[in-house]
Amino acid sequence: MRNYLSTATEDSLISPPTDEGVLSAIANTPLVKLTRVLPELRFDLYAKLELLNPSGSTKDRPALNIIRHAMAAGMIREGTVIVESSSGNMGIGLAQACAYYGLRFICVVDPKTTSQNIRLLEAYGAEVDLVATPDENTGEYLHARLARVRSIVEKTENSFWPDQYSNLYNPGAHHRTMHEMVTALGGKVDYLFCATSTCGTIRGCAEYLKKNDMKTRVYAVDAVGSVIFGGKKAKRLIPGHGAALRPELFQEDMAHECIQVTDLDCIEGCRRLAKREAILAGGSSGAVLMAVERVKNEIEHGATCVVIFPDRGERYLDTIYSDKWVEEHFGSVAHLWRSPSEVPECIAVTAI
Repeated sequence: MRNYLSTATEDSLISPPTDEGVLSAIANTPLVKLTRVLPELRFDLYAKLELLNPSGSTKDRPALNIIRHAMAAGMIREGTVIVESSSGNMGIGLAQACAYYGLRFICVVDPKTTSQNIRLLEAYGAEVDLVATPDENTGEYLHARLARVRSIVEKTENSFWPDQYSNLYNPGAHHRTMHEMVTALGGKVDYLFCATSTCGTIRGCAEYLKKNDMKTRVYAVDAVGSVIFGGKKAKRLIPGHGAALRPELFQEDMAHECIQVTDLDCIEGCRRLAKREAILAGGSSGAVLMAVERVKNEIEHGATCVVIFPDRGERYLDTIYSDKWVEEHFGSVAHLWRSPSEVPECIAVTAI
């Protein structure tokens, strides 16, 4: 059998299959210019709408890439049980692929996984395995989830763990993501802002840029409380952004600079996008937008900047887009995304 990872980057620009139903719709997502959310910018700002992949996030790409190559390598065959740890997006992407290929899928989640994500997983037919308590040594749910995955795989004959945290087909899928952005902009991408979690997206984009000798400056956008770029571990409320454990896919040189943003930054960015650009996006999208705002004065006139919006906002209706939830955790902060013109004026009504 050939090495499963031997072609992780060799065929990364090959288009997804066109004869596999909904999976054919993965990739080739729109790149749109943002003109309202950060007014009076001296540079052009574009957003890669990865949230328009069929299951709703950029994780459709690595999910399909990993499954297809494991099938080709004989690691997934009839009756194979797929087992993965995910706070939502990768799990949903895998659930979609497994539903299409007729594979049983067990997704290990924790209490921070949103109710919407759990319902989406179940809608695709996935079995949800909830880890109710964090790891006793680290106090982290991620460690506990990974331990649970290993346990299930060890006990389950004919099982396969995609292992999104170390599988090279994860970043390999995003060579094409970067290729699409570069092609759409005629080769001019001066700055790239990318949120981090497994590091699959940012590593894949960085590898493509280096391979093609591009001088694009890459900003990693990490969460305050994440340890990926050496930050101090702390409680985080927004799932899917940052990590309590540095992923094996992490590389020191995959970004020129790291910008850390808070949970409130994510919320503010998301609310601004919804109100000013009519884009309902997830927490990581709000994070990258606020990262751009933080360094906008350092970016030269006429530059081309690209941000990646990883997932849809519908998955955060009970959190980011819930006024009640936001107020419970952060107090009265709606003024951060509401301009004075949005406050309704009294309208005089004359009886006829």
